[in-house]
Amino acid sequence: MADALLRVEGLHKRFGGVVATDNLTFDVRPGEIHALIGPNGAGKTTLISQLCGELAPDAGKIILAGEDITRIPAALRLHRGLARTFQITQLLNEETALDNVALAVQARAGHSFGMWKNARADTSLTAPARAHLESAGLAARADVPVADLSHGEHKQLELAIAFACQPSLLLLDEPMAGLGASESQAMIETLRARKGQLTMLLVEHDMDAVFALADRISVLVYGRLIATGTVEDIQSNAEVRAAYLGEGDA
Repeated sequence: MADALLRVEGLHKRFGGVVATDNLTFDVRPGEIHALIGPNGAGKTTLISQLCGELAPDAGKIILAGEDITRIPAALRLHRGLARTFQITQLLNEETALDNVALAVQARAGHSFGMWKNARADTSLTAPARAHLESAGLAARADVPVADLSHGEHKQLELAIAFACQPSLLLLDEPMAGLGASESQAMIETLRARKGQLTMLLVEHDMDAVFALADRISVLVYGRLIATGTVEDIQSNAEVRAAYLGEGDA
């Protein structure tokens, strides 16, 4: 795991008698999309919360780009290059999609929000914001208030905001949730276009999306890692099929 961007080593978290992460060790390599799957109650949310710094592990280490970030506060992890789609910022419903992304560009540059009304005319903020919206498939809706965007468009906007934060590692927590078939396919294509450019850890229940996107997959069951491998490895793994995919799945 020497070339890993993210290394999780012996991560352990217990809630009373429930072991949520059980001596968990895995890595995410630069440029890959690494999917994390498992049934409900597998410990995925607990793991992501520990990676983000919202929940302290009982034991183990989280190492990002060679730095031990296990005890670094959540607010500082963004500056270390770690971002999570649905918690990077709250969407401002009365502002436009462009405004929301430009705010993220402004925050990434370390500028104050105090002069936001004047900043709207600053092309050093709005130009990259438009580029990020285009990358997320939302360029045509740049000037639409967030309140008038659909649920799927909110997902695209969150992704554009994530891109604006320029993370080295992006944690995607169920980006397909609540999307229709065409919206899911559009999201898959958006994420696929970033493969090799942005390292992503994808938590997702939509297995069609996982199989379409993942370079490698890690499978959690009751907080324990039971397998890590390519799509083909996971699809053919008997333990994974029995615990999660089901014997009838391809």
